[in-house]
Amino acid sequence: MTASAPARRRGGPARALVVDHTERISEHLVRVHLGGDDFAAFIGHADPERLAKTDKYVKLLFAKPELGLTPPYDLDELRETLPLEDMPVRRTYTIRSVDPATDTLAIDFVVHGDEGIAGPWAAKAQPGDVVTLSGPGGQFAPSIDAQVPRLYLGDDSALPAIAAALENTPASAHGVALIEVGSADDELELRHPVGIDVRWLHRNRPDGTQAAFGGLLVEAARALPAPASDALPEVFAHGERGAMRALRVLLHNEWGIDRRALSLSAYWAVGRAEDGFQAEKREAVGQIFDAEA
Repeated sequence: MTASAPARRRGGPARALVVDHTERISEHLVRVHLGGDDFAAFIGHADPERLAKTDKYVKLLFAKPELGLTPPYDLDELRETLPLEDMPVRRTYTIRSVDPATDTLAIDFVVHGDEGIAGPWAAKAQPGDVVTLSGPGGQFAPSIDAQVPRLYLGDDSALPAIAAALENTPASAHGVALIEVGSADDELELRHPVGIDVRWLHRNRPDGTQAAFGGLLVEAARALPAPASDALPEVFAHGERGAMRALRVLLHNEWGIDRRALSLSAYWAVGRAEDGFQAEKREAVGQIFDAEA
């Protein structure tokens, strides 16, 4: 695992939101509802266009509990007093939904025991707990043209964004959503147009072994019929970096979908903590598209 690097400020000012309640919505998914006094300021200062995106995300800051830091954190001030290893670290998460009626937003966390930082926090979160976040960012929203075919591809990490996109896709839209998760216990009830075929792919095999992350997703995508050049789909594809590279070859190189028409990127990479993963985005190893693509 790559050592955690200190978080640096991005997007809007940091806000301290309070846990309202949590839900265990599948075996490995916990939904945390956040509100509190800073909720109005967070929404009020957010870019309305980004709030309207179905893949909108925030940057969560996690500090070591034993340091007793008071959120929201002033990172510039903390850098003057804390050693590198004690700085809060950043984790990126999709906002599943915003509920103006209750002044809360919901974030889904993948939880696998004590693995990671954000997952264990979410699994133990109680009403009244406080977390620091900044943002939101976001780039994708489904086309309002119901005639455009849809292709939504992702793993567990992209499930919240795909779920939000399906809910905001025109009711008469058609297409396919391929979603790779651990097992049937990780499937969710999704609201989606009847014309969009939602297919779940399970990494856990009957013999107790597990398929590589992203492998089934790429295999299922390659099994789809190639679209006609005059009926290329709207694509939202996000997940593990190696799988996204393989999907880029299919979607861009082979099917001929223009790079600018693809919402295609990696949310994470096998063997990398987020700090190392984010740093590699600036290097060749972290690129999804070839330089000439």
